[in-house]
Amino acid sequence: MFDTVLIANRGEIALRVIRTLRRLGVRSVAVYSDADAGARHVREADVAVRLGGGYLDIDRILAAAAATGAQAVHPGYGFLAENAVFARRCAEAGLVFVGPPPEAIEAMGDKIRAKETVAAAGVPVVPGGAEPGDDLVAAAERVGFPALIKPSAGGGGKGMVLVRSAGELPEALASARRTAAAAFGDATLLIERFVDNPRHIEIQVMADAHGNVVHLGERECSLQRRHQKIIEEAPSPLLDDAARARMGAAAVEAARAVGYVGAGTVEFIVQGATGDYYFMEMNTRLQVEHPVTELVTGLDLVELQLRAAAGEPLPLTQEEVRLRGHAVEARVYAEDPSRGFLPTGGRVLALREPEGVRVDSGLMTGGTVGSDYDPMLSKVIAWGPDRVSALRRLDGALAGTVVLGVPTNVSFLRALLTHPEVVSGALDTGLVERHLGELAAGGAVPADVPVAAALLLHHERVPAAPADPWDVPDGWRLGDAAWTAWRLESRDGVTEVRVRGLPGSPAGAEVRPAAGETGADRGAGDTETTEATGAAGAVRATLALDGDDLLITLDGVRRRYAVARDGDTVWLGRDGAAWALTRHHLGDPGDRAGAAGAADGVVRSPMPGTVLVVKAGVGEGVEEGQPLVIVEAMKMEHTVTAPIAGVVAELPARAGQAVDMDAVLAVVRPRDEKEER
Repeated sequence: MFDTVLIANRGEIALRVIRTLRRLGVRSVAVYSDADAGARHVREADVAVRLGGGYLDIDRILAAAAATGAQAVHPGYGFLAENAVFARRCAEAGLVFVGPPPEAIEAMGDKIRAKETVAAAGVPVVPGGAEPGDDLVAAAERVGFPALIKPSAGGGGKGMVLVRSAGELPEALASARRTAAAAFGDATLLIERFVDNPRHIEIQVMADAHGNVVHLGERECSLQRRHQKIIEEAPSPLLDDAARARMGAAAVEAARAVGYVGAGTVEFIVQGATGDYYFMEMNTRLQVEHPVTELVTGLDLVELQLRAAAGEPLPLTQEEVRLRGHAVEARVYAEDPSRGFLPTGGRVLALREPEGVRVDSGLMTGGTVGSDYDPMLSKVIAWGPDRVSALRRLDGALAGTVVLGVPTNVSFLRALLTHPEVVSGALDTGLVERHLGELAAGGAVPADVPVAAALLLHHERVPAAPADPWDVPDGWRLGDAAWTAWRLESRDGVTEVRVRGLPGSPAGAEVRPAAGETGADRGAGDTETTEATGAAGAVRATLALDGDDLLITLDGVRRRYAVARDGDTVWLGRDGAAWALTRHHLGDPGDRAGAAGAADGVVRSPMPGTVLVVKAGVGEGVEEGQPLVIVEAMKMEHTVTAPIAGVVAELPARAGQAVDMDAVLAVVRPRDEKEER
């Protein structure tokens, strides 16, 4: 075994590798970019080395390995994990690359070559054709429609085009070729028969340098959105023992065909109705979803990787592999499903990760989630003796997850986990997209949430040791006590809640919750209160603080919230959901998120990121829907358009500027308004 291993990665996977290294008594070396200087993996490694560039800088990574005496490099996943040049450079530097030989990476990295290689080994492949040997038009006619065009050098679904008829083929080929050339520097394409609504099932393989290869069962990865996995599980609810043995044997042969060493995953598309399966691709690295395999096999895949890289034989045979129980993983992302899954970001104000389940996480309280890298924050993985109990435990764990300060997809994950088709195991890769509207809706902010925020703000005005009774904001006056109005902005708009009394006192307070209202419904200075439907005037409310939690009793019903403050914003969390409510002062122009509709002409950034392009100038006339600014975050570009026709009156956005979510990028005024001025 090695004495020192450098991890050429970041975040939760770097921490995952560090955990195994520490258990094995191996010194860990982390590397970090400037954006990650305060990251958790930097703090927890035995040694951490700054990379001036980033995680793709091979020269600096190799220099860090040399400077720290590392004998091996673990690439994690992403970045350089499937880079044959990096694997060769490691070998040239006298370092062991914890992964397969570069020849295997190259063989499986080219989809056409990979398909030919595994087909020659007897592994089923989807009928189709590939350049340069085949004419793709003729191949499409041979396999029939619908057909799927793919870039040979691609991955992650980029450049894939579905063609449903011969008439669509010429333009589809041209489009796919342009994308492939731009994204991968290689315009070579292949075409395959399209398997409608397939299941995505992958087999975990492990191989050593002595010719031994085993499979560790399958993972069901059919719950995807835009070809990106969301929830994975092991074993698949579709496969029986015989099917598992057949697919496992095919995966082993695929690995043998390229002289594989280490951990790898052979991915198949499976026709759910017939059980027919076809090779799709091989990922020559550890997968994000590897924990579900670890939980059902009891094996540490990172340890097996390290031992195989050190030249040790596999410690078990195929007959000794046992699957026990069921495991399900959910990926927690910094994204907002209600806004089209746009990336989010911010500072983690409060963090509570569930106990009793496995959590692989790179988060820490006070850490900043920026726009430089992939938005995945953590993975929550639950095991149970059967699938029903595993799903139930994972849902409960997500309900107990608290991330305040950074909007996440946890509520979406809970909705997906409890969807009837998911519960029944009737999965396919189109399920999420078919039900996306109901899954991502999120619903309105619950009526109790702005009430809880208002009561907290009211309570905070009470001095700890008041020297004068008039310092106590209980609303006392001759006659009825006065009400204090709290106007709070959330994603739904502005809500007013009126409070009188002291919610933290034994007697409590009275509260008048108002129905939701938006800035488009009324002006910022309008203080009229509309009582919630069914609310017969004021209700009794009390407040108590329990550690980091807020306890609110409203009309006899007590609820517990996680709470954090960020200036005028109160963050509340409950049941896996989180809400930000910002105090709206009278006279505010309504320029906070949700405070006004498109009619105000204020153009806000839909996500934290960097301004790439500014496509207009101050004083320029624009039409509704005309592109104004392009914002980039986490390799995603988003074009922000003019909400109304008019004239650009203000344009604070500048190319290269970092912006927060909801930062004002521009202000467009109607032409007649400008003329009046």
